[in-house]
Amino acid sequence: MTAEELSQIVRDHGIVGAGGAGFPTYMKIDKRANTILLNCAECEPLLRLHRQLLRDYAREILQTFAMMADVLEAEEAIIGVKEGYKSTVEALKQYVPDHPKVRIQLLPGAYPMGDEVVLIYEATGKVIAPGGLPIDAGVAVFNVETVYNVYRAVENSTPVVDKVVSVVGEVEKPVTVRVPLGTPLREVVGMAGGEKCGDRAKGGVQPGNGSQPRGDAWDDLVYLVGGPMMGHIGSPYDPVTKTTNAILVLPKTHPIIQSKLMPASVGMKRAASSCCQCETCTDLCPRHNLGHPIEPHRFMRAMSNHDYGDLDAFMNLFFCSSCGLCEMFSCPQGLSPRTLIADCKEGLRKAGIKAPKGVMPSPVKESRQYRRVPEERLEARLALTKYETDAPLDNEVRPVKKVRELFSQHIGAPAVCSVKKGDRVSRGQVIAEAAQGLSVPVHASICGVVTEVTDKYVEITAEGQNE
Repeated sequence: MTAEELSQIVRDHGIVGAGGAGFPTYMKIDKRANTILLNCAECEPLLRLHRQLLRDYAREILQTFAMMADVLEAEEAIIGVKEGYKSTVEALKQYVPDHPKVRIQLLPGAYPMGDEVVLIYEATGKVIAPGGLPIDAGVAVFNVETVYNVYRAVENSTPVVDKVVSVVGEVEKPVTVRVPLGTPLREVVGMAGGEKCGDRAKGGVQPGNGSQPRGDAWDDLVYLVGGPMMGHIGSPYDPVTKTTNAILVLPKTHPIIQSKLMPASVGMKRAASSCCQCETCTDLCPRHNLGHPIEPHRFMRAMSNHDYGDLDAFMNLFFCSSCGLCEMFSCPQGLSPRTLIADCKEGLRKAGIKAPKGVMPSPVKESRQYRRVPEERLEARLALTKYETDAPLDNEVRPVKKVRELFSQHIGAPAVCSVKKGDRVSRGQVIAEAAQGLSVPVHASICGVVTEVTDKYVEITAEGQNE
């Protein structure tokens, strides 16, 4: 198989990064990559789907990863896995000797080890330039579920029609499940036994009607989608997409939820009145410690004092990864650097301002190894320790009655709808073609009838079997 053939297979089967922003994977099938890296660092606390998939499907994933290295003519293929994932490491050791290019790189249990810039340095010693791409340094990074999806596409011609999701927090039976794309979040939570609090333990619905919440049943608990650090608050009716890694069910009063609900205007006033310029946010910033010119404390000072003469304090925000460590762990006063930085970056983009180019990193800080944030301390600070429990993987696709599949589940141009209301579709059938430019198609996740089409999604109601 050639790189061009593999790239076409990956694109035709709708494979994107299974987490984060959903970068189309076919763009990473690039022969400039001398090293390919498998990311099994579970960047967010409480997530466990990648280590579980790699443990249970080690042979298939390693076989595919080694094939990708051969196709790209890469010199080495590195599996980055946290040293604490002992059962996953043991599973890997059975098959690594069969693939000469593949080696295991054990990683410390620190946050945000899954950030690809941090991961690349830990695994290869290379520092990605601020604003640069891994391929510029001859590296391509793929997460575990993405490579598993490549395996399914190459071996079984299976497109991306379902997603593995960890469901943890205030649920009866934490679990990691595979569900069709477009499944409402509330149904996924129901697969974990439902929520624990009051009526929510039974789904918070009227008997005989699984779609209508009862009174203020959704008011006491909140769905945090993606993880406690970088996730967002979602609606129970939001659909699962190709990048939905987890649903964390938390009380509305939980400090994480309160932080994410705080208006940016309030955060700015608190910063203006309270920021003491201790620089802890900068001292613990993972990318700053790798030599990137991101200095949250400097931005906080300039922003709170309306000092727009310090342009670098604002322009260097483009190099922030939004890992949230400054906001959720570092700041002793509980201020919101990450949120304010994100708002400022969005404002700069809307104004047509782009990231600086040609910025070179400073030397890696010698103190970096002493400024890592252990996962256990982070979870304790976030009041999440009680939720650190087993969430076993069930890799059989759960049946659902209705899905709502978005055309935009990836970075780039949304897919273009190719079906109409009333059409009968089969699981795996293309329902939205890839657009021009950076884009991938969307496939029907269940068999059924198209019951609604808008400019943003297709709704399919199940009909017959959905195996």
